[in-house]
Amino acid sequence: MGERPFTLKARIRTTAHAALQTVLATLIPHGVVTPTPEGFRVEAALVGSSARDLNRQLLSALRRVDRRATLYAAWTSEGTTEDFFDYTARGRRPAQTSETNSEGKR
Repeated sequence: MGERPFTLKARIRTTAHAALQTVLATLIPHGVVTPTPEGFRVEAALVGSSARDLNRQLLSALRRVDRRATLYAAWTSEGTTEDFFDYTARGRRPAQTSETNSEGKR
């Protein structure tokens, strides 16, 4: 399977804020990493072969620094969003767009 673009929206829980911020700056140089009281919010665009593989790479890198870090992630590509909690896939759904969001407001 070829490489394709993914959009990541994630919440990371950690007690090792400083160490994980350094790791996130390296892994996601062009994304938005926002500190929160429980960890970080991350929004980024990445390229990979699958959401599962990108999620595994990200969580493995985080766990090398903080073995208790948790990751809630939504990876979107080609009109589909895949949700993960840590390494476990939580489901697949059509991606939300501005058009689908406005339909629900009518």
